[in-house]
Parts: sequence; C-alpha cells; structure tokens
Amino acid sequence: MRTSKMKISLALVSCVLLVCVVNAEDAVVEEVTDSSSEKAASAIEKVQYVSPEPDGDVYLAEHFDNPEAIGTKWVKSQAKKEGTDESLAKYDGLWAIEPASKEPIPGDLGLVMKSKAKHAAISALLEKPFHFTDKPLIVQYDVTLQNGQECGGAYLKLLQYDKEMRLSQFTDKTPYTIMFGPDKCGNDHKLHFIFQHKNPKNESFEEKHAKKPSTKLDEYFSDKKPHLYRLQVYPDNTFDVSVDYKIINKGSLLEDMVPPVNPPSEIDDPEDRMPSDWDEREKIPDPAAVKPEDWDEDAPEQVIDENAVKPSGWLEDEEIMIPDPTAVMPDDWDEEMDGTWEAPLIENPACESAPGCGKWTPPMMPNPEFKGKWRAPLIDNPNYRGKWRPKKIPNPEYYFDPNPFHMSSIGAVGIEVWSMSDNILFDNVIVTDEKDVADQWAAATFDIKRELVDSDGDSFVQWLVKYTNKNPWLWAVYVVAIALPVVLILSFCFGGKEKKAQAAAAAAKKSDALTPDDEAIEAEADVEGSGEEEQEEMEAEEEETAPLIEEKVVADADKSSSPRRRKSRKE
Repeated sequence: MRTSKMKISLALVSCVLLVCVVNAEDAVVEEVTDSSSEKAASAIEKVQYVSPEPDGDVYLAEHFDNPEAIGTKWVKSQAKKEGTDESLAKYDGLWAIEPASKEPIPGDLGLVMKSKAKHAAISALLEKPFHFTDKPLIVQYDVTLQNGQECGGAYLKLLQYDKEMRLSQFTDKTPYTIMFGPDKCGNDHKLHFIFQHKNPKNESFEEKHAKKPSTKLDEYFSDKKPHLYRLQVYPDNTFDVSVDYKIINKGSLLEDMVPPVNPPSEIDDPEDRMPSDWDEREKIPDPAAVKPEDWDEDAPEQVIDENAVKPSGWLEDEEIMIPDPTAVMPDDWDEEMDGTWEAPLIENPACESAPGCGKWTPPMMPNPEFKGKWRAPLIDNPNYRGKWRPKKIPNPEYYFDPNPFHMSSIGAVGIEVWSMSDNILFDNVIVTDEKDVADQWAAATFDIKRELVDSDGDSFVQWLVKYTNKNPWLWAVYVVAIALPVVLILSFCFGGKEKKAQAAAAAAKKSDALTPDDEAIEAEADVEGSGEEEQEEMEAEEEETAPLIEEKVVADADKSSSPRRRKSRKE
C-alpha cells in the first residue's frame, strides 16, 4: 500500500516537473522559431548600439556615425598623382558615409569607398600629434570588404606631422610615418606594417617592412565580414599585429624588418677584383686520361630491332585515316572560289580490330654499342683555392640606431587606395596609447556588429548553445527533460518485479510452503548428509579388508624367503 502511494506521489511530482519542462522548452522553441523565421530582423532590433565615446587618452576616435563628417572633419583629396596619365591622375574615387549594405545596425554608419578602378584619398587631422616617446602607439580600425577583394588595398597611412599640412593635397607622395592594413592582388595576400625610418647620418627616409606572417590571410579578403585590425608598437622596439584579437605577426623593429633598420658594419669592397690566377674549380678533367680506341662517339643511341616480326593480322593495304564516306559537300561550296572539296578524314574502322594499319616498320631498340661523347673523368684540382670573395671594408654608410621606435611624429590619418572592388567600408578608427581604451572602443563597436554577423551564419545547434549560455538555467531544464523519463521507466519496470517477489515471500510464510531459499538450504543439507554416510561406509569396508590384506602380505613374504628363514619363522 505504501509503495503504491509512493509511486502515485512520484508520478504526480513527475507530471508537475514535466509540465514545467514542457513550458520551458516551449519558450525556447518559441524563441528559436522566432529566430529562424525572422532571425536577422529580430537580432538587429535587439542590438542596442550607441555611438561610443572613448574613455581615456586618444589622439583620434572616429565612429563615422555623423553623416556630415566628410567635408568637416574628413577631407577628400583634390590633388593629382604625379607621373600618371592625366585621365588616371585624379583622385576622383567617391566616398560616402552610410550603413553597411548587409544587416545594417540602426545608427551605425561607416566610411565607404564607393568606386572601383579609381584612385581615392581622404584624410583627417589628429586631435593632437602623437610623439614617439615613452608610450606605445596603438592603431585600430575595422574593415568590411562588402564585395570581397580582387586587387587593391584597405590600409591606413599615419601621416607625418606638419603644421602646414594641407589635407586637400594628400597624395601617394605625402610623407607618412606608418602604413598599416590589408592589401591583396591575385593570390598575394598581405597585411602591411611599414614604417619610415630616418637615417641618422643623412636624414633620408627608407621604408622598413615587417616580415610576412606565416598565418594564412585569404579568408579576411573573401568572407565579406568585418575584421578588426590592430597595430601596437612599443617603446622597447617591439610590435605586434592582430586581426580580430588574434596576434598573427610580432617581432622586433631591430631584427624583423626588411631591409634591416641598421646596415651592416662591413661591406664587400666594390673595388676588389678576383686575381687572374685564382682557380675556383674544385674538380678538373684528368689531363692524363685518354679515350679508349674502341670508343665510338658516332654510334647512334637507338637502332632498328632486327629480330622484330610483323604482328599477325597487320593490314598494310589499309590507310590509318580515310575520307568520311558519309560526308557531303555543303550546298554553298563553290569550287571555283573555295577549291576542290575534300571529305574530312576519319579513323579507318577496319583498323579498330587489327594490330595496326599501313606500312609496317620494325621498332627501334637501345643500341648496345652506344657510349655517347667521351669525356675525361674528373679529379681533384691541385690548384683549387676555394670560392673567391671580395675583401671586407668598413661600411661608409654604417650607423646604429638603438631606438627605431623614435619615429617621426604623426599628425593625421589618411586612406589612399586604388581597388578593383568597390563598397569597402572603413569604420571605428582609433589612435591611442592605452590598450584598455582600444579594447573598450572595440567592444562598443566592432564586437556588436561581428556578433550580429556571426549569429546570422550560425546553425540551429550553435545558436541554441549560445542562447543557453546566456540563460544558464536552461541547462537544468535539459537535464530534467532527459533524466525524468529515464527514472520513470526504470521505476515502473523494476518496481513491479520487486513487489511480486515481496508478495510471494509473504504468502509462503502464511502457508508454511517452501520458498526457493528454503529449498536451496534443504538441498545443501541433503548433499552434506549423503556425503557423511558414504564416508562411514568406506571406513567400515577398510576395517573388514585390513586383516585379509595383512595375511596375504605375510604369505607372499614366506614364498619369497629361504627355507632356513621359513623354518626359523615356524620355530
């Protein structure tokens, strides 16, 4: 009775829990259904984007959410490229401030380069110049190649500080301190970090390129998603480059730039010449060697196989190619104008089943007498002096700059590109010296748009995991939903058997009937009793047969002993 009540209680509790689970699951399913049907629109509506304000020391922080930024803060170049055809020299690429073409976030705008196959340049002054002293330089922005990239760049130029700088005359010749960002043409994918190093001896500038990273970059140019590019240059002359927070290149300004910042202290003497008697040959032909008399240099490499036999069934009278018997001269063929018409040739069908057609000629075989041109064997050159190298002299251009971090001050940020792809979206440019400020800026801008783009491409399972991680209580729902049916099944399956066994035991006690356990105990007792009886019978038989065995042993001993012994035994 008590068991029945417990089961009824368990069933009631299970029903209540099941109702709760079903309700929770219905809520999740409703959310998933809403997400799958109007996923993009729903996600965009949930995004709470507010134009960010940097919290810390910044030199430029541009989110491009002001449609009037072009013409006020950002200035389009009116200059022309030097040394270029007049029709191509103008910086006439179009710029616009507009939302993303795919899944735009309300209020979030970007700077879009609208033209392709045109030169485009635009720039803005920093709020204050950045001087390379004792703080790191951090440059960060995000780019969306909305139509992919065939050939062209999407990089920034940090222009050298000049009080008289005219942004309207910004060109490819405008002095810059750093160029940073993605660039591609064909299968050559690059992520530039170039800085202009000032020669301390003659004050000229030379580009120093960071070594190419080993990480594959092609995905950033083809997936049409926003990517966050960050460059950090430190006062200890180190740098790192990251994409979407992942460092893909890092190194030292002193050791990992091409060409090196500091030239070698010694160089080859440009006036030095190899002596005329200097012999660089390690091996020479043996001058004492003589060509053998039987060496025939004129023997051919291959000869006709004299032992070859024409295959049986070879059709010498059949041509390999024959005129097509089904071909008909075209109606518009004029033999006076076009010449005599001839049917096109086709493969002779008679040759398909034969080993060959046409005149048979024996095949060629390697000539066993062929030796080729004779050459004397090589021996060690007794006059060998090694590879000649010019002597070293002090490098007249040598210098050593221990702190290449001390670059030219930066006064503006510019974008000067040419691309075969249009609608390149630049956004959320920041120049600062505090990593926390850059992280906060990215969290308020890039992270929001990237999460939206990634959620649009997630599968149902990926979306459900992310949704559950945001609502951890759902894990308990999933556990109950899985465990509850298992517990109920085990309870009803094995609980019935236990009840039947208990009822059978109670009935046996009332009727004094033998239970299976009683029967087993009696059977064991019977086995033990029969064993004791058999032991007693064996001991009785041994007592009866012992005197007979003893007499037989004595008789056998008498037979084998001598007469004297038998006599003495009788006495």
